[in-house]
Amino acid sequence: MSNQQIGSRSCLAAIPARNEQDTVGEVVRGVMDALNCAVLVINDASTDDTAAAAAAAGATVVTLPFQLGAWGAAQAGMRYALRNHYERVVTLDADGQHHPDQLPQLLQAHMAGGADVTIGTCPQRLSAAKRVAWAYFRLITGLQVTDFTSGLRVYGHRAIRALASREASLIDYQDIGVLMLLRRKALRIAETPTIMSARRSGASRIFSSWFTVARYMIATTVLGIARIGARERRTRSEAATP
Repeated sequence: MSNQQIGSRSCLAAIPARNEQDTVGEVVRGVMDALNCAVLVINDASTDDTAAAAAAAGATVVTLPFQLGAWGAAQAGMRYALRNHYERVVTLDADGQHHPDQLPQLLQAHMAGGADVTIGTCPQRLSAAKRVAWAYFRLITGLQVTDFTSGLRVYGHRAIRALASREASLIDYQDIGVLMLLRRKALRIAETPTIMSARRSGASRIFSSWFTVARYMIATTVLGIARIGARERRTRSEAATP
């Protein structure tokens, strides 16, 4: 399948970015070389020249008036896609971790597999600590996902509509919260292997400090407990129905 077939107006590459002036231009150019699709950079109130670098590389840039975080920026991309009638959204990071030349294969896997969301995963990049954490998250959430924090994803139209909704605005983290919402709406989530690199600069928004890691773990545990409670209430309700 050619890039002409898998790109086009029906597909939008959405790249959330905050203070990524050193890498965002290269990422935008790489996406444009790999896919025949529009590129949107959601500038999350950066304090550097991220917006200018993205625009110079050829991207459409939407600048948020104040910092919304990774998911707030990603959701702005979903709403842009819905408003402009895109059928699919590809999300990737602006820091150079994700390889644009992997995008055609990711899109092909998504379109061939029929899932609503396809996640590009790279298990080799996971440390021993992350493997333990992800096993814990799989246990409490019921999500059978290899890599919860991969921002390399393809979303189909049903997923775009769900994630552009007001309900999805309550999500704090774009990874587990998004996936749990999509599964609650009976959307299909799939994975496909890909290649990733380490960040070239900056720090992870989730793993930037012990405080943010602890906050992430607590928030995810609360989400998992809420899921278990909702399932138990639903089971009791079904059992009581004659």
